[in-house]
Amino acid sequence: MAPDAREESSGPRLVRPYALTSGRTESVVDLPIEATLEVQPSGRSATWPEGHMSGRIIELCSSSQSVAEVSAKLHVPLGVARVLIGDLISAGHLKTRKTISENTTSDERRELIERTLSGLRAL
Repeated sequence: MAPDAREESSGPRLVRPYALTSGRTESVVDLPIEATLEVQPSGRSATWPEGHMSGRIIELCSSSQSVAEVSAKLHVPLGVARVLIGDLISAGHLKTRKTISENTTSDERRELIERTLSGLRAL
């Protein structure tokens, strides 16, 4: 393929995962893969350029999603999702909800396990 033909290709551009996180590999927040995420008012009112990963995460989390589900739906490695989600939590745009407490019913526990497995399978 000639160099000019590659430049004119209309295929998707691949972005390396480390570019999305500026080379960071760890989140500033401890995020278990099963943690469910909730959009905060500042996240709803924030604006990002079209297609920006933060905006996509906020959009996904408008309906309850786990860290694993966000990773799978955005087609990014789990570590990348954790870093990006951690940034949004630190900025006050997202918060995590407890997934299991002493009062959690067995049905709620089963649903959590099923959702987590579903997200992991999608990875």
